Amino acid sequence: MAPNFPPIEEALPLHHDLFYDGKWQTPITDSRRETLNPSTGQVIGKIADASTTDVDKAVEAAHKAFLSWKKTTMAERQGYMRRAAAILREHAAELALVESYNTGNPVAAMVIDAERAANALDYFAGLIPMLRGEVLPGPFPTEDYLHYTVREPMGVVARFVASNHPFMFAGARMASVIAGGNTVIIKPPEQAPLSCLRLAELLENVFPPGVVNILPGGAECGQALTCHPLVRKVSLIGSVATGKIIMRNAGSLMKQTSMELGGKNALIAFPDADIDHLVRSVAAGMNFTWAGQSCGSTSRVFLHDSIHDEVLARVVEVVRKGFRPGLATDPTTTMGSLISKAAQDRVLNYIASAREEGARLVTGGGMFDDLAGTPVEGGFFVQPTIFADVTPDMKIAREEIFGPVMSVLRWSDESELIRIVNSTNYGLTGSIFTKDLATAQRMIRQVEAGFVWVNDVCKHFLNVPYGGIKDSGIGRDECIDELFAYTNIKSVNINLGGATHLGSRLSQAGQISNT
Repeated sequence: MAPNFPPIEEALPLHHDLFYDGKWQTPITDSRRETLNPSTGQVIGKIADASTTDVDKAVEAAHKAFLSWKKTTMAERQGYMRRAAAILREHAAELALVESYNTGNPVAAMVIDAERAANALDYFAGLIPMLRGEVLPGPFPTEDYLHYTVREPMGVVARFVASNHPFMFAGARMASVIAGGNTVIIKPPEQAPLSCLRLAELLENVFPPGVVNILPGGAECGQALTCHPLVRKVSLIGSVATGKIIMRNAGSLMKQTSMELGGKNALIAFPDADIDHLVRSVAAGMNFTWAGQSCGSTSRVFLHDSIHDEVLARVVEVVRKGFRPGLATDPTTTMGSLISKAAQDRVLNYIASAREEGARLVTGGGMFDDLAGTPVEGGFFVQPTIFADVTPDMKIAREEIFGPVMSVLRWSDESELIRIVNSTNYGLTGSIFTKDLATAQRMIRQVEAGFVWVNDVCKHFLNVPYGGIKDSGIGRDECIDELFAYTNIKSVNINLGGATHLGSRLSQAGQISNT
């Protein structure tokens, strides 16, 4: 059954301020920034812009809350999280509507995001019992010493979320942090903060004050969060450039980071692939629905010479029929806009570069020319674009575009294929299409990526680690490793009274040093 979407005016957040310490707070300087509807280019309103002083106050509140939150019992913490999950499911339609209105992504494709966020809250609530240490054997008889470890929360964690699915990332990625006994400050994307503000309204009375905080803002807010001494860890879903800035700042303070960054992901098709399934997957893997704005998009498609022409022609047909722009809040819209005018200009520049470098334009290649006089005339749209005859040295084959541009490369030699696939600085995902298990296993071992699909694209599975290598990131999410990453291990060694004259026994039995 199709969701019952409320009028957009009823779904939008009532508050446009900062949310911390369990209350809505006006920015100290009352600084505001405009936020837009990317489908139309029109201004929605002005949102609070957190300053360094605002960040100080929010972090202090989150730290104060941490001192109590870390002492909550497993059952108490699980209860808070499961109540939050139920609320998100209850408000799925309105959250999707707000998300679409502020990101330009089609609402029909965004409804599932509330369920994904709620599932993450339930999942990590269920993993809280795994936050246990170990009793460890030592070099001495057990009557002398007891050795064990405990897992402890870190403190205040800052999580920066991306502009393609801000609400889903905010809801899902806070789950591991608070499950681990930490408090969280979420920085929404400056282009699209509204769904995160609505999230704060929904959870305002769920968690104790200061456990979940949401600070909209720009570079000053991000810098202040990264550098604040009471913020123990910083996590980003975003661009490589932003990730490197955060890592430099955090590294100078010996602060831990977790990064889910960009991708230039390869879809590799062998001659024995199921052609019908391959065609559908190539079109789906580019995520044209949200204008290619996905770090996991399979933006490089490697088609074997023997199937190249047929697959390319059929993919073009599917793309031309399947993706048309429209208001993101219209359930019939099949393709959204880019997030901003700057993003639109960036994508168009990549398209121009591809033409200059000799790639063959197969479909798309610019802005839609039939939107004049429609409600989306001023929207930040770019046509679904496919280039063939792409070579590895071209910019569109090497750099993440984060837009609806697919590069198709022809291959015949497997060793050369692997060299080209692995020649970028990225290593997030890869897709392999073949009916032969041995071929799949051989390619899995050779493709440099943190997450690989065989005969599939783009799906995530809660409990399966997701993350990249090389410039695509640090750490793994959506699994128990994500939970552990927001804890510290403390080792405990207890002299039980039997070890009074250790002397030479220490060196003989394995003591490393007494530094």
